[in-house]
Amino acid sequence: MTCFMCKGTVRDGFSSFSVDLGGCVIVIKNVPSGICDQCGETSYNSETTRQLEQIIENIIKSGKAEIAVVSYSEIAA
Repeated sequence: MTCFMCKGTVRDGFSSFSVDLGGCVIVIKNVPSGICDQCGETSYNSETTRQLEQIIENIIKSGKAEIAVVSYSEIAA
């Protein structure tokens, strides 16, 4: 796969995804990703993106934390 930012080579790997929603910061570790060898740009396939959205929605609904750090592989399984 080719990086849409720099045209470098994208390889499969794992990364961390974070989002700041104002009242809550969520960090999701070990997310399956495409990572560019040249610029480091990270991308996600549609299934991973769907899972990330679901994880974030569930954390927001729980309303239990201002900061949440979770492992993708444990929650998305």
